[in-house]
Amino acid sequence: MSNAFTLTADAPWVETGPGMRRQILARGDDLMMVRVDFEDNAFGVLHHHPHRQVTWVAAGCFEVSVGGEKRVLRSGDSFFAAKDVEHSVLALEAGTLIDVFTPAREDFLAKPAR
Repeated sequence: MSNAFTLTADAPWVETGPGMRRQILARGDDLMMVRVDFEDNAFGVLHHHPHRQVTWVAAGCFEVSVGGEKRVLRSGDSFFAAKDVEHSVLALEAGTLIDVFTPAREDFLAKPAR
């Protein structure tokens, strides 16, 4: 079976923090798309990584910080975080983000320690 198609019904969810979960969608070695669902007031903490990231707000309303600049984004809006630039999101209401990373986030694919 190839990686050409991903059916959301077959893609597992991973709890990533209080009120947040992610689902890896289509991916290759150098590109990955991830769905992240947030409950109201869930907070994606300030962080950075060596991947470039674009994020599209599929639903909801979020306060987004990128490189120290904050904006409120709603459904249809998007943001870009260059590699190693700190960014965070706060769900002002429940919603969904679609993240695209290049290269792919190998850390998301790692199996949890047992």
